[in-house]
Amino acid sequence: MENFKIEVDSDGVALVTFDVPGRSMNTLTASVIREIGEIVERIKSDAEIKGVVITSGKTTGFCAGADLGELGGNGGLGGGAGGEAGLKAAYDAGFALNKAFRALETCGKPVAAAINGLAMGGGLEIALACHYRVVADNPKIQLALPEAKVGLLPGAGGTQRLPRLMGVMAAAPYLLEGKSMKPAEALANKVVHEVVPVEQVVEAAKTWVKTKGDPVAPWDKKDFKLPGGGPYTPTGGQVFIMGNAMLRKQTYGNYPAQLNILKAVYEGTQVPFDAAIRIETRYFLKTMMSPQAKGMIRTLFLSLQELGKGSGRPANVPPSEAKKVAVLGAGMMGAGIAYVQAMAGIETVLIDQSQEAAEKGKAYAENLLKKAVSRGKMTQDKADKVLSLITPTTDYAHVKGSDLVIEAVFESREIKADVTQKAEAQLAETAIFGSNTSTLPITGLAKASVRPKNFIGIHFFSPVDKMGLVEIIMGEETSDEALAKSIDYVLKIKKTPIVVNDSRGFYTSRCFGTFVQEGLEMLADGIAPAIIDNVGRATGMPRGPLEMNDDVALDLGYKVTQQTKKDLGDKFEDRPFAPVIEKMVVELQRYGRKNGKGFYDYPENGPKTLWKGLSDLMPVKIAEADQALIQEIRTRLLYRQAVEAARCFEEGVITDPREADVGAILGWGFAPWTGGPISLIDSVGAKAFVEACDALAQKYGKRFSPPALLREMAEKGETFYGRFGAKAKTAA
Repeated sequence: MENFKIEVDSDGVALVTFDVPGRSMNTLTASVIREIGEIVERIKSDAEIKGVVITSGKTTGFCAGADLGELGGNGGLGGGAGGEAGLKAAYDAGFALNKAFRALETCGKPVAAAINGLAMGGGLEIALACHYRVVADNPKIQLALPEAKVGLLPGAGGTQRLPRLMGVMAAAPYLLEGKSMKPAEALANKVVHEVVPVEQVVEAAKTWVKTKGDPVAPWDKKDFKLPGGGPYTPTGGQVFIMGNAMLRKQTYGNYPAQLNILKAVYEGTQVPFDAAIRIETRYFLKTMMSPQAKGMIRTLFLSLQELGKGSGRPANVPPSEAKKVAVLGAGMMGAGIAYVQAMAGIETVLIDQSQEAAEKGKAYAENLLKKAVSRGKMTQDKADKVLSLITPTTDYAHVKGSDLVIEAVFESREIKADVTQKAEAQLAETAIFGSNTSTLPITGLAKASVRPKNFIGIHFFSPVDKMGLVEIIMGEETSDEALAKSIDYVLKIKKTPIVVNDSRGFYTSRCFGTFVQEGLEMLADGIAPAIIDNVGRATGMPRGPLEMNDDVALDLGYKVTQQTKKDLGDKFEDRPFAPVIEKMVVELQRYGRKNGKGFYDYPENGPKTLWKGLSDLMPVKIAEADQALIQEIRTRLLYRQAVEAARCFEEGVITDPREADVGAILGWGFAPWTGGPISLIDSVGAKAFVEACDALAQKYGKRFSPPALLREMAEKGETFYGRFGAKAKTAA
């Protein structure tokens, strides 16, 4: 066999070592599934084998789950065939893993799993199909069924075995949210039977097989009872009633995976186990064929992995490593950048106008490190070493020797030009200068530089320590060397880079801005602010547009607008809501969450509430919403962002659908269930999307008008992932 090695000891215990060749991590490929069937046949037919222990031959973990690249490729399960034959082929393919694991579970001989590292998805499911589970005593090990995070449901018995082990209520967060367990937690939940030092996992599993080995799973015994009761018991019934309501509250019906998981558990726990896994497979297939699953798998798994490996990096530039990086500006953004750099082992110079401000920036990192130590996530010694890497100062002489400079000062051309010149005076010719601007074109900022080829945009998102995306912006003169070094830096600080071309607002800020602006347009239309924000959240966005405006700060948006107006002159187009924003910022000093008053009031004690004075500035004309209005608001908010993303493609601001979708979800929280704005357009279809946008443009204005590229794609029946497939690598 290619993926497994079998060794039978003198006691008749077969040690099955799982080790997929050529891969850093074990995954469940088609050949692995086939070989599991062969292993089961040998276990059953070989009289010498009295029991089995399954372990991993890799130090990286036990098994990371199904190979989603293989699962989503080649037309998907069933090879893309249609009709009844296609459905049967899809079911057979979907049931293959369940069938293999069930055969292992019912082979008639005791089977134990010796889990020596992480077990995710199908990796945990194969362990659950074993009669006994021993896991290594390492708090870094994760045991999880994370399929819901990419729009899928566990399809190899996970929705049936986990509730039968821990009860439906206890299993719910691990199934619906993809929550991870550490070994001690798994033991407490009765998901594993023993936690032992890693060097003892195989021996402990063998001991159980030889001394107590029971070849029958609990749910196959006549006296089995579901912990906590089934759907028609008083306790179990309440779990499903409440669970359904909570699911609706959290997902707004946008995620079929979670609903189908709940259905599979509800139906499966009422029938014998063999029927239960057939039910699971049907829901697995139904979920996988949904546009949500296709988009989420592609964006949140496949594309994210590719970009996380630096797929946009120029191949002709040798690898580089940033060892010293200067950060200009010790405000919230600069302080966050300094922290993630130090965490990556980079010597960091943190510069501000006063020593007090620079020290305050370093204190931000110190507070985060204190929290990590208090929570047992880091030793004090490690925290001290990280903190020692940050040097707060006002002296630009400390910039000398830096491989890279990150400028993170205010969105002002004059201030940015001043610090650029001061820093460049200290830099070597090979060093890179990166501006963390969110809106100002890089080519214009590079005019202050004496080395425009080494000048690039490196746009972080706040809070830096939590946000996983960095948008890299190419100016007109930016070199491939500057791009490659910037990507190497972003990967070193463990962020995901996307590469875009120069434009006002670039890609992320430009598209995100349309979301908050459309909320303001609705406010100007007279729609009640509560309706706008409630529907905004129901689209799958993390906040409503007015809430989001408060979060990013109204005064920041106002300053950006003033700079844009100054730059564009007569070409700038004022919007109906502009005077209201000006009054709120300039006259009323309502800046948003940061000073406790914006569209909402933020009392020190208690939840935020909508500002009552807002109705005086923008009178409410529509105080109630029927389903038609709710659907229209949803469409306006999502399509306004998506059509702007399409414009970015037409203008060459962004050229890779993967980067557009990953950037949207990681950067500004675009509704993950869609797979991103480009996946949304592809799933709707360019023709239908153009027709919907034309109708919105006729009613609300030219901001919804589809670009010529989209009209051309609609006529040809093209998709973005098809048209730009040479870059995308993954089929639509």
